[in-house]
Amino acid sequence: MLIYLLKRIALAIPTMLVILAVVFWAARLTPADPVDIIAGEKASVETKARMRHQYGLDEPVTVQFVHYLGGALHGDLGHAFVYRNRQSVSEMIAHDFPVTAQLALQALLFAMVVGLPVGVLAALYHNSGFDKAAMALVVALVSVPSIVLGPLLVLLVAVRLHWLPVSGWTSPWHTILPTVTLGARSAALIARFMRGSLLEVLRQDYMRTAIAKGLSRGQAVWRHALKNAFLPVLTVLGTNFGLLLTGSFVVETIFRVPGIGRASYESILVHDYPVIQGITLLVALIFLTVNLAVDLLYGVIDPRVRAEATGR
Repeated sequence: MLIYLLKRIALAIPTMLVILAVVFWAARLTPADPVDIIAGEKASVETKARMRHQYGLDEPVTVQFVHYLGGALHGDLGHAFVYRNRQSVSEMIAHDFPVTAQLALQALLFAMVVGLPVGVLAALYHNSGFDKAAMALVVALVSVPSIVLGPLLVLLVAVRLHWLPVSGWTSPWHTILPTVTLGARSAALIARFMRGSLLEVLRQDYMRTAIAKGLSRGQAVWRHALKNAFLPVLTVLGTNFGLLLTGSFVVETIFRVPGIGRASYESILVHDYPVIQGITLLVALIFLTVNLAVDLLYGVIDPRVRAEATGR
C-alpha cells in the first residue's frame, strides 16, 4: 500500500501544476483589467502604470507565473489586489476555510444520515410503495439545483413559517438551512447509488448460498451485502465531498455564510487574481486529497485492492 500511495502522490504533483497553470493563464485572458477596477475609469495613465508596476502586472505573464509558483511552493499565495484591504491570501483562506469545511462536513453528514438508510430500505423493499416514493423524491432533489432550493427553503421555512433564521452564521440554528440546501442533492445521489448497489449484491450467488446455509435474510444482508454494496457508494461519498466544498460557493452567497465561497464570488467580481488563484488551488488540492483518501479506504475495506496494490 505504501508504494501505491507514493505513486498516487507522484501523479498528483503534475496534476496540481497543470491546474495552477490553466487557472493562472485563464484569469489573465478575461477582458477586464483589475487595475481599471481598482483605480477607476477616471484614473490617469501614470497612476494605472504605477499600480501595474506595484502589483507586478507590467511583467511578462511567464515571469509572473514563475514568481507565483515560487511563492506557492513556500506557502505564499500573494496578497489580494483590493479584496479585504489587500489581505494575504493565505491568511484569508486560513480564516474563511474552516467555515466552508464545517458547512461541507455537515452537509455530507446530513446526506449520509438521510441517503444511506433510504437507499437500503428502497433496495430491501424493491418495487414497494416506499421504493417508488423514495425514487420519485430522489429524482426531484437531483433535478433541483441549490440556487433554486435555497430561496425556496428560505421563503417557506424562514419567511412564511418563521422556524429558522434567513441568513448568517452565528448560531447552530443558522447552519440548518444552508446544510439542508447543500446536502439535499447529495443525499438523493447517495440513496440512488446505495439502492442500485445493494440490489446488485442481493442478486449475487453468494447471497443465496449464505441464506441456504441457514442465515436469515437480515443476517445475510448485515454480514455480507452491506459491506460489499458500500464500496461503490464510497466513491460517490468522496466525490460528493469535493463537490460540496465547491458547491457551497452558491449556498454561502445565498445565506451570507462567511466562507471561501463568498470570498471567491466577491473576488471574481473585481478580478482579484491572487484570491481566485489561491481558492482554486485549494479546491484542486482538496479534490486530489479526497480521491486519494477514498482509494486508501478501498484498500482498508476490500482485501482484493490491498492484494492488487502489493502485487499479490
